[in-house]
Amino acid sequence: MSGTIDLNSDLGEGYARWQLGDDEALLTVVTSANVACGYHAGDATTMRRTATWAVARGVAVGAQVGYHDLAGFGRRFIDVDPLTLADEVLHQIAALDGITRVAGGRVGYVKPHGALYNAVVHHEAQARAVVAAVRDYDSSLSVLGLPGSTFLRIAEESGLRPVAEAFADRAYTPEGRLVPRSEPGAVLHDPDEIAARCVALARGEPITDITGAPLRLRAESICVHGDTPDAVAIARAVRAALHEAGVGLRPFVEAGEGDEA
Repeated sequence: MSGTIDLNSDLGEGYARWQLGDDEALLTVVTSANVACGYHAGDATTMRRTATWAVARGVAVGAQVGYHDLAGFGRRFIDVDPLTLADEVLHQIAALDGITRVAGGRVGYVKPHGALYNAVVHHEAQARAVVAAVRDYDSSLSVLGLPGSTFLRIAEESGLRPVAEAFADRAYTPEGRLVPRSEPGAVLHDPDEIAARCVALARGEPITDITGAPLRLRAESICVHGDTPDAVAIARAVRAALHEAGVGLRPFVEAGEGDEA
């Protein structure tokens, strides 16, 4: 083996009778599940079903926290008061952790979703709010975010474990930021291209940014989105390519890892 890496996916993003993606199939591929906690997507039944499947398969469970924005799927920036945001993030972590404990596991990490993910790359007040919520709930939890972000810097300064991730199916700017979804080429769709990028990321080799120039990203985890067309096929292609390249897959936190809240 030439090392190991985590493969994560955003799951549990349905709501009531509306379903998004094939969570059950993806949970046979990925090693970590970022489970929506009811604010941008997800509900109690979806959360419990997804957490139960993940625990049964030995997949690490993370709280995918977002703005209170079901209508916008959490992809709209909200200028929310930091104290309110901290309370809302705490609410989401606690809800999923309670449900996951009933399933026999526990939440091991926290990952912001959508617009909140992008905001805390540079928005210090919101980054501090998310970090405060995680620390207040359980300081042993890891946090997953963009390499070089304000969020990961503040998390590390606060004593949390920061985990840098890269995206299998998203284009990057030359600065290492995600290209906005509204711009052409922001989302990649070719399974072979995505799989080759993931092998390069796992090996610490450069990929190409949106301009075609080389870009090197440090990542302990790779995210394959669960809501893109052919998500399962893409995830399977990524896993197969990593295996063929001698890269092992394992979660960056053990399933159930973390202290009692």
